[in-house]
Amino acid sequence: MLMLTVLTRAFRVPELRGKLLFTLALIGLFRLGQVMPAPGVDVVAVRECVGSASGGLFDMVQLLSGGAMLHLSVFALGVMPYITASIVMQLLAVVVPRLDALRKEGSRGQAKITEYTRYLTVGLAVLNAGTVVALARAGQLLPGCARPLLRDDGLFAVAVIVLTMVAGTCAVMWLGELITERGIGNGMSLLMFTQVVAVFPAYMSKIFVLSPFSFAVMVGSGLCLVAAVVFVEQAQRRVPVSYAKRMVGRRMYGGRGTYIPMKVNQAGIVPVIFTSSLLYLPTLAAPLLGAEARAWVELNLTAGSHPLYMTVYVLLIAAFAYFYVAITFNPVEVADNIRRYGGFVPGIRPGRPTAEYLAYVLSRLTAPGALYLGVLALLPLVAFAILRDPGTQQNFPFGGTSVLIMVGVGLDTVKQVESQLQQRNYEGFLK
Repeated sequence: MLMLTVLTRAFRVPELRGKLLFTLALIGLFRLGQVMPAPGVDVVAVRECVGSASGGLFDMVQLLSGGAMLHLSVFALGVMPYITASIVMQLLAVVVPRLDALRKEGSRGQAKITEYTRYLTVGLAVLNAGTVVALARAGQLLPGCARPLLRDDGLFAVAVIVLTMVAGTCAVMWLGELITERGIGNGMSLLMFTQVVAVFPAYMSKIFVLSPFSFAVMVGSGLCLVAAVVFVEQAQRRVPVSYAKRMVGRRMYGGRGTYIPMKVNQAGIVPVIFTSSLLYLPTLAAPLLGAEARAWVELNLTAGSHPLYMTVYVLLIAAFAYFYVAITFNPVEVADNIRRYGGFVPGIRPGRPTAEYLAYVLSRLTAPGALYLGVLALLPLVAFAILRDPGTQQNFPFGGTSVLIMVGVGLDTVKQVESQLQQRNYEGFLK
């Protein structure tokens, strides 16, 4: 009902209606590329194998790629190479002085960083596409599939598939940038949101067929989980900042108060993506290490119900949460900017004491934020243990990653539409 009200009010504004239709058209084009098979792929064999396969890593890849990667489609890699490249560039900006200087140069430096991100995206796409096609060629991409997925496993045919997937990644990157420039919301985030939402109907229908009672329980728990995520994602600590009055010519400036919004989940979804990627790598490399290594990885790092998997999952999420917050929020830089414009935190001296206070507040917020991400990631695994239903365990769609993506992207998009409505003197819908 709320979404219907949002669309009704947004479509009343001609300019906003054009942006929404443009965004929906590109999203439809993106989904078309995700269901279109790459040249040389046996579509019948892929459909049979995907329909009969299930399991921890399989379902995670299906959910995060919108079912495109394991179908070997043109847009099989989706937005993950670009997202990974963006995160890597943010991390490199901390250790590479040149990138740090570009980040501080404004729009010109950001354009250069975006160019580097595109190059890195292409490199990652080549690696990802090569790995996926190599696994498909060796018959190890889909578990329990004895049929060959490629019509021709020659070098030229494999190179064509890899080149098609890399070109598809470049096209996805272009679509995301077009949505950001001419549409509504962040393009890459919306495409990731589309990937996750696209497979939800199939997952929910499987759960309903296996167990209607489990379906009802999961829908109820999923709604409660989404409400809790919305509450935490909106929670923030507002650090007050006051500005002293000063005379510039004949005018008085300052004398007003504002605040620094510091979110409880300052890291967002990045720790979960990092952790999922790291836990995916051992499983991906296990077939190349031998039968014993593959069996150990499948037992300990693939099944979500294993204690070692749960422990490693939570610890990595907490570690990445602290690490990412530390590199994205610099208390010293924020304190210097406050002092430069004549501001101060009430009760705290400007300069180093303000930086120490901000670092203290940030550390106090990161702890519950990391705990929140860990609990959110473990919640589906605990639900598996309680339900003790293997079918629902394999098709549980309300994972921490999917819920964070849906809620986070949905809230950001709604806020952007709200801000554009307010700029045109229309009453918004976020109250």
